[in-house]
Formats: sequence, C-alpha cells, structure tokens
Amino acid sequence: MTLRDRSLLTEILPPEERAIESVVGRYQRVAGAVTRVARTLTGREELRVTLGSTSKASEHEVVIDPGLFQAAYGRRAPVTAEETALASALHEVIHLVSSDFDECRPLPDRWLQDDLPGPQEGEEFTLLEALDRAGGPPAEALFFAVEDARQERQGLEAYPGARSVLEDLYRSSLRGALAGRGPLARYTIACFMSVGGYAPPDRLERLLDSRSGAAWADSRAVLDKASVAAQPWDTADLAMQLLAIAKAHSLIQQSAPDDQPQARQEREQAEKEAMTDGLDRVRLFSPAVQDADHYNEIRRGAEDPSGLDLRPARMDRTAGEGTDQLLMVSQAPVIYLPNGQSGKLAVARVPDSFRSFSDRGRTALVNAARDWNVDQRQVGGELHPLFIANQRRGLRSGFDAGDLSPHAALLLGGGLYQRMFERRSVSTRRSYAVSVLVDGSASMLQPRRLSAPRDRRPWGLAAAMLGAWTLAAMCNELRVDFEVALFNRAFVAQVDDTEWTYSRRRAAAISELRQSHGAAADRLTSTVNHYVLSAFHEPWRRSDDLLAGLFWTAAHAGDAGVEARRNPRRTPPVSLFEKGANVDELNVTYAAGRLVNHGARVRVLVVLADGMTRGSVEALARSVEEVDGRGTTVLGIGVGDDTVVSAYRHHQVISRPDDLANSMVAGVRMALRRGLALDGEDTWWIRAGRQQTASSPLMPELRSA
Repeated sequence: MTLRDRSLLTEILPPEERAIESVVGRYQRVAGAVTRVARTLTGREELRVTLGSTSKASEHEVVIDPGLFQAAYGRRAPVTAEETALASALHEVIHLVSSDFDECRPLPDRWLQDDLPGPQEGEEFTLLEALDRAGGPPAEALFFAVEDARQERQGLEAYPGARSVLEDLYRSSLRGALAGRGPLARYTIACFMSVGGYAPPDRLERLLDSRSGAAWADSRAVLDKASVAAQPWDTADLAMQLLAIAKAHSLIQQSAPDDQPQARQEREQAEKEAMTDGLDRVRLFSPAVQDADHYNEIRRGAEDPSGLDLRPARMDRTAGEGTDQLLMVSQAPVIYLPNGQSGKLAVARVPDSFRSFSDRGRTALVNAARDWNVDQRQVGGELHPLFIANQRRGLRSGFDAGDLSPHAALLLGGGLYQRMFERRSVSTRRSYAVSVLVDGSASMLQPRRLSAPRDRRPWGLAAAMLGAWTLAAMCNELRVDFEVALFNRAFVAQVDDTEWTYSRRRAAAISELRQSHGAAADRLTSTVNHYVLSAFHEPWRRSDDLLAGLFWTAAHAGDAGVEARRNPRRTPPVSLFEKGANVDELNVTYAAGRLVNHGARVRVLVVLADGMTRGSVEALARSVEEVDGRGTTVLGIGVGDDTVVSAYRHHQVISRPDDLANSMVAGVRMALRRGLALDGEDTWWIRAGRQQTASSPLMPELRSA
C-alpha cells in the first residue's frame, strides 16, 4: 500500500478546513446536484433535500445529518475534500430514498427453520420483522450489509465519479478492517465488497483466511445475484442463503434444541455486533442501512401521513436550531486579511423589533443632543454649497479630448488653440460614501464617568448612536450615501427576533451543538457578527426608527432589560449585546469592501470601539493600512481606550460623550472636504477648507494626509 493510499484528509487539510462548518459549506456547494439525484431516483420533482440534526426520510422530504459528512473526513483514502463531500452526500441520499422495508408479506416457507414455530395462516410481516423471526440478529446484519452495497452499486451506476470515490474510501480501509477480525467479520466484509464491486475477487481471496475464504467462495453465485437484485425482499432472500452458508462453515453457531432462549439471544447479538463492527470500519456510516433500530428512527419523518408539514413555525420551534446555526456559519462569508489569516463573519440585519422603542428613543435623542451640545441642524455647514455646486457641475472643456468645437473657427481666430476641442456629456461630479462601524458589545453599555466623578452613565453606545444619527443628517443634507453597522461577537440574532425567540434559539442551539459537536459548540454559537442597520441603497428615513430604538436601548440599558424580562415576546433581543471580545479587523475589512463595491470615488469609514481586538493589534493595523492604501479614509475613534493610536493612521481618543459625537462629525467633514480637493482645481473654497482643516484640533493626522 502506497503512502497515497494511507493518506488522511486530517493530515492534509489545515484545522480550519476540517471544522464542521467548512465541511457543511462544501456540501452546500453541491447541494443542488444532490437534490437532483434524489429527485431522479424517486421520480418526485417536489422532493426536498435538507440538512437536520438527525437523518430522516419521508415521502416529501429527505433530511441528512451533517455529522455524517465530517465522519467521512477521517477515512484513509487518496481523495480530496471536495470529492469526499460530494460522494458522502450522494451516498447518504441514495440510502435514504432507497431504503423502504415496510412492505408486508407472508413469511417465505424456505426461511423457516425446524426449531422455530411457523406463522399463523394469513399472517404477514414487514421485511425486518420476517428476518428477525427467521434468522435473528445475524440475518439482519447480513441483509443490511448486502442491501447497503446493492443500493450503492445500482444508485451510483450513472455517477461513476462518485462511485470511484467510495471505492477508494473502502479499498483503503479494507486491510485495516480485516486485521485482527474473526472469520465471521471477514466474511461479512467480503460479502459487502463483492456485492458493491469495490474489490476484485483475487484481492479478496488473498486477504481472507481459510475459513472465511471458503465460505466466501461458496457464496460467490449468491453475491452475484444480490448485486442485481430488483428489490429488498429479493436481497433478504439472498441474505438468508448467505446465513445458511455461514452456518455450514461454522462461522455462525447452529442452534441446538436444548438452547436456552436467553443464551441464544445473547450469542446471536454477539455475532451481529462482530459482523457490524468489522463492516463499519470499511463502509461509510448511514443510519438507513445500519440496523433495524436506526432504520425505524429515520422513517419517523417530520410529516404526517396526510403530507401536511406539521412542524411548528420558526417563532416557536427550538428543535433543529443547532443545525440552523451550523448552516448559517457554513454559509457566512470568509474574510481574508492582509496577513494571510481569515475568518468567518456572520452578516445580518439589526432586528426590526428595536423599532418598538423608537418613540422614547426620539425624545431621548433630542435631550442628549441638547445636553451634549451636538447640533443636528444644518450639520453640513459650509460644505453644503460646495457639494451642491460640485453636483451641478456638468461639462468640462479641454484641448486634449472630446469633439471638435462648433466654434473652432472663432477660437482659432482668437488664438485659443486649447479650446478647439471640448469634452461633451462627461460628468465630473465626484461620488461620496460614508460608512460608520460601531462596537456593539456589552462593554459599550457599561456606565462611564461624565463630568462629575460620581456621575456615571452608560453613554458609550448611546453617544455613538447619536453621532451616527447626526452623521446621517449631514449625509442626507449633502446627498452623500451613508451606511451604519454594529459589530460584536456573540450568538447572532435574526431580523425577526424578539428577546423570547433569541434566547430560546440560543439555548437550544448551544444544547444541540454540544451534544453533536462537543467543544466546537462554543465556536459555532459565539460568532463574529456584522449587523447592518442601514445599507447604502436604502433611504435613511427607513432606518430612522431603528436607530432611535437602539439609542434608547443603549442610553437606558437597565430599563430595556427590565422590559425584556417583563414581556420578552414583544421587546427586542437586548441580550444580543454580550460581553465578548470582538475581532475588529474582520469587520473593518468587510465594511471597507462594501464601500468599494458601492462604487463611490471618495470613501470614508468611521470605526468606533472601546477595547482591544480579539485578534491582534498588528493584524488590525495592517488591515486598516491596506484599506487606507486603496483610497478609503479610515477614522478610528477610541472610547476611553488608546488601541486606535496603534492601529489607525487617523485616530482620536475621547473620554466624554460630547467629544464622541462631535469627533465623528468633524472627522467626516474634514475627510469629505479633502475629497473635494482631489478634483484638482485650486479654488477659493478648497483653499478655505484647507485653512479650516489646519486650524481644527480634531484628528491631527488627517491634516497631514
């Protein structure tokens, strides 16, 4: 066996590529193909193939447990991760749609043994009941081994690529599975490999011992019939013949007339466990063809016999939340940093339920603006006429481009050669966009000192929301595109969440993922989140109520928490503001990317945080440097924390709420003024802007830019 045959995906892939969310992400890329295969096999175009906490199958839906994919990644085989994802998904869906053993028939006479009582006249059994009555646990084990291979051989006949992946997986595991196994386990494995056509007969003959080899040789004709059997009852009949051959070669002990029932049951159960234990070291696990208990479990689908989906709505459902969270993480965008590191970022909308606090929020905003001396009227100031003039500028003439002027003769006669050509219908108006990124962790809600030493209030996030509100007014006044987002690290909320649904989903997801994925549950439920409050393409007034509600939540966090406890079904999910370390660099890179994709030529990103990034200051600094180098001005504002000094070229550290809101506005105004200067024309209003910028005490680094 070569080194390639012994390779493990866990030896090839880095740890982050072996994580369950990455495995599920690979499946998501082939999910459409898997669904088409399932519909082709069943002939039901309405069949749904989804992921769930446990595998299930019904007439209308097939649910696959994503943990089965990850189990395939631990197999020794010369296959890639993408091949394993597709092959294991097809393998599972084929077994789920092909396994139907509920048809009732009379017990065949040839299955009856002399020491067993015959059935009553007219009595019928399901397939698994008949096998259990006629042959016991060993017959069941042989049936599932043969039926497993038969379904794969026939179901994957039209998909040779996926079949070859399974062949590599099984062949590379064969020698290790046979080593140290008894003759009965070896015989069962050989039957599986023969029916599936996964190993040539000469290789199997070399690997089997004398007892199992002799039994397998006598079974060759039966195994050939099993590979082309038409339906499960035919497979069961052949499995009973294999059982008789195994007994003839003393691989399975014959029952004596004086055997005690308890002793017989224990012996047969031990024989079944020996057979399945060896076989499971070769084949991929699939509950549909594992044993009778697993099969009966998956047949209990999510739908009732009438075909109506009786699962509760998402608002009240907690079962499967772990799988929903896993799917969300697997589909989250991967953010790549300049230092080569990367990470998942869960992108969501701020829950609409924060609008329920909007009335109180508007009143609180007006009072805070007055108390903190933040002017919200005509915020654009002297920039307003400059931006209006810039937007109205239309044609620009030039000697080096455009069409020949209709006044060329007059221009030539007047000696104005440079005016002979003029550029027509070319807009020189510059486009502007401002993005505000606010730390939304629980530390921003902690009480902070105001003017008096004993006057402590939670003003960090509130002042940030007031600054965003004021910036929104300025950008609306100047007709500048504007976006605001929150970032934190916690269980991600959904747009329709309330405190009730959020807390229930979180508890259910953590519980389910801890059972299925152990220590990975913390990573899967405590994600790096980016909440978009208002996007560039949306009118700002559409998010006005949302920001007002967030402001009231931040300014009166205690009162918001009391309301959430009193009436959790109506209040917003205030518990999403968990105290967790953020990963600022992922959010900065993502927000900058949204700015670039928006298409504005002058871009300003304001980042407000009150602590150190969970990643590294070096990674954050390199991310900010790259964003800045690509034409986006990044302003870092630290609330009582000087991390911004090390990470941001343009920075400001503040310790008062009035400084926070005013610093945000002043920094953006200077950046926009600098953008006007980039038009390349030295006019009086640009010179005035430069003089005012030079005299401003805020953000001295921006003056030298």
